[in-house]
Amino acid sequence: MTTLTIRKLQVDLSQGFDRHWHGGDAFRSQYYNALSMSFPVGEQSFIDAVREGLALLPDTPEHAALRADVAQFIGQEATHRHVHGLYNEQLEKQGLVNRWQDRATRRIEYGRAQKVGPLHLLAITAAFEHCTAVFADGTLRYGSWFDAAEPRMCTLWRWHAAEETEHRAVAFNLYQALGGNFRWRIRWYLYVLALFAMDATRQTILNLWRDGSLFKPGTWWGAATFFLGRDGVVWRCTRPLLQYFRRNFHPDHEYLQPAAQTLAGEWLQAHAGSYRVVR
Repeated sequence: MTTLTIRKLQVDLSQGFDRHWHGGDAFRSQYYNALSMSFPVGEQSFIDAVREGLALLPDTPEHAALRADVAQFIGQEATHRHVHGLYNEQLEKQGLVNRWQDRATRRIEYGRAQKVGPLHLLAITAAFEHCTAVFADGTLRYGSWFDAAEPRMCTLWRWHAAEETEHRAVAFNLYQALGGNFRWRIRWYLYVLALFAMDATRQTILNLWRDGSLFKPGTWWGAATFFLGRDGVVWRCTRPLLQYFRRNFHPDHEYLQPAAQTLAGEWLQAHAGSYRVVR
């Protein structure tokens, strides 16, 4: 039995959205656009990693719940991939160029060619899932992160955040169940942190360049307040990101109140009209 639910988001992006949809803030808009650009390729790699891991998991009653969670994880991630594909089509119409997906695709293909094993791929997936879970928690916890955004975009990002919170432990649990060790978990986490920071920075700068906002002082004031202002990313995300280095870490350990899962459940309940339950 699983507690995860696959939902179809009822948000229409076909008519596009403003270039600076995040309350007129160029930096925040293009930063989140950059993240969206990474999702279709990234989500597919996560799906592939857990599928390969699942094939190695003994088909025994003790693993039945984990198997069910993996199936729903795949469904949720496939939905995210689809929605952000539609989102990214609009970004392309705005003249933005997605280099992040190209770099990610080349790295994935290189890893396959080097025959990187399923446990290593799961460790990478679990690391990325922790990063997204931390950002997801901030998206739901701190109103200033999205309250100024265009309503459709706010709904999209908070729906995604709620589901990332729901399934944050699945890849980690599968890695542990297959005998994944602490040392490689940390090595791949360090790799993911460096890679994410580099790719997000490069794509955001490219977006701002294409948008014509790169050299405007207001853009960089927006960046400063985003990272260092009240409820800034640096202050709110550093501690939870560091939790992953603990030997007894588990994604479902809550260290803030209200709990992240509570926030996700409350948002989904309050916005049930924004999605349709698939299964």
